[in-house]
Amino acid sequence: MFHLQVTPDIRLRLLEPRDAGAVFRALDGSREHLRRWLGFVDSVQSEADTRRFIEDGLRRYAAQNGAEMGIWYQGQLAGVVGLHYIHWTHRDTALGYWLAAGFEGRGIMTAACAGLIDHLFRELQLHRVEIRAAVENTRSRRVAERLGFRYEGCRRHAEWLYDHYVDHALYGLLADEWRGPVH
Repeated sequence: MFHLQVTPDIRLRLLEPRDAGAVFRALDGSREHLRRWLGFVDSVQSEADTRRFIEDGLRRYAAQNGAEMGIWYQGQLAGVVGLHYIHWTHRDTALGYWLAAGFEGRGIMTAACAGLIDHLFRELQLHRVEIRAAVENTRSRRVAERLGFRYEGCRRHAEWLYDHYVDHALYGLLADEWRGPVH
């Protein structure tokens, strides 16, 4: 199973069914914080819902078409980073991520994404990584910007978020633009 020690304090590991409780508690304790930007929050009402999400990630990982990884900070589950897909013909993927309330502002997500991106470019030999974030989600956008992603434009009304559409800022990073992990 995939495991990556990013810094002494930050570790990424493929989510497994045994993690369903920890992931559910992290999400459940952060609903108000996460719901503003993530459209799936209301549909996750139990550990069983979380287990299905994890099992779907494991199926995508086995098919080499994505993954869901837990972000552990000093031994605690702090959030999740996922590869939504992997297009092997084009050698590209898109990242999605969230942190539980209380873990923001420590550089955890930037470091976790940097470690994963380095793996994607160096080990998997991907060519392009995308990040999409709601235009008003400045924290998520700053992660992309700190990592050297280029702003490529706005996808208008890209996502239905509960009761309204949100525009997405689209960021892209090519393998030859990657400067390596930032710690």
